Amino acid sequence: MNNYTNNDYALNRYSDGVVYNFADCIKEITFADCLAENPAMTEDDFRALKEFSDSNYLKTDRAENAKNKRNISFHEFSSKFEGLVKSPEELHINEIDAQEEREQYKHRLEIAKRAMGKLTDVQRRRYLMYRVKGVSSHKIAELEGKNHKTILESLYAAEKKLKNNS
Repeated sequence: MNNYTNNDYALNRYSDGVVYNFADCIKEITFADCLAENPAMTEDDFRALKEFSDSNYLKTDRAENAKNKRNISFHEFSSKFEGLVKSPEELHINEIDAQEEREQYKHRLEIAKRAMGKLTDVQRRRYLMYRVKGVSSHKIAELEGKNHKTILESLYAAEKKLKNNS
């Protein structure tokens, strides 16, 4: 029997036999079990019993789902949506914060542009490859046909210039 424990319908539907879900155990009755108790039972009789069991579990499952959807308390409902609707004050404060962040970003961008202007073309190219594109210093050395130590010194000098200008 597969392990379908989500609900009784799934448990019964995807098993070979008829499943009874008791409080302390789950019991599956197969055709062989029914045949042992009732030798006159045919496979068609068992299939009809299984179909009846499936449809009964499905009706019960749908009824429970419908009931659960209707029986949500106001507290549960409000807690699900808590914090999703913002007050006008929160919206105003968030807009002020966003404006301040945009201004800070523009200021940092301007500083970065001025600082990048102080780098040599080689330093700028290597720094952007390393910091923005994520190319390793070893790969930069390989691409430029330079010594790895030379690349590291160039990146260090660029970092130093940028820190001094910000």
